[in-house]
This record gives sequence, C-alpha cells and structure tokens, in this order.
Amino acid sequence: MKLRVLWVGKTKNSQIAKLCAEYASRIEHFLPLNIVEVKEPKGGMRAEAEKIEAALGDSDRVVVLDPKGKVWTSEQLAKFIQQHMTSDSRRLTFVIGGYEGLADSVRSRADVQWSLSPLTFTHDLTRVLLLEQLYRALSIIHNLPYSR
Repeated sequence: MKLRVLWVGKTKNSQIAKLCAEYASRIEHFLPLNIVEVKEPKGGMRAEAEKIEAALGDSDRVVVLDPKGKVWTSEQLAKFIQQHMTSDSRRLTFVIGGYEGLADSVRSRADVQWSLSPLTFTHDLTRVLLLEQLYRALSIIHNLPYSR
C-alpha cells in the first residue's frame, strides 16, 4: 500500500517541521510515504480546491480532515488502515485543507471525512498530529509497544 499526505502551504514552525519529519521517517519503516505540499494559491477556496483536486489521482482513496467528519479512536483508525491495506490496492491519501477549510468539491471527492478532534488546532499542529496518529495506527497494526 502507498500512503500519501497532502496539505496546503508550507509548515511554518521549524520545531513542528522536525516533528513531521520524525514521524514521516517512522511511518516509512512500514509503508512508502509521500508528503505533498500544495502551494497556497491566490484566489481563495476555489483556487485551492482546484490545486488539491489536480494533485489527487483518479483512483486515490481520499480521506479529508474535516471538523464535521467521523471521530475515530486510534484503534478504529488502525482498523480502517489495516482493512485498506488488505483489501484495497488504491493509494490512500489524507488531505488537510487550508485556513478557510475545504471546498465542497473536495469534500465530495473524499471517500471518508475524518475529524481528528472537536478541538481546533493550527494547521502546522494538525500536520504533526495526523502523522503521529498514522504512525500510532501502524504501530497498533504491527503490535508494537509505542501504541500503548
């Protein structure tokens, strides 16, 4: 299985960028990971949606992070990823939108809408939280002590 994370804009905080790199490295022990930073376009949400949609492959299984999405425990996320690994050959792509949120066209393209939490986080922090949860899910799947 191939795993991809797509987000809008650069990670501005250097400490957060280091954490993202650390978790990306850990994830890559299990799966190939591709992180795509879509440049923040001028032109608002519509232009951003076009860039995100252009970066998605036609066959990608897309999970968008959205505050109104499903709330999963780490174990439920692990089960979702494991089911995908065993029964779906498509690339699994997680999408974090820009500061205005996601356009309806991106939400409708998604196979799953997932909420990390009902709390609000900065976009930089959301990136590291997503990567940490992906690593935790893979640790659960492989029965490693990190997940406990």
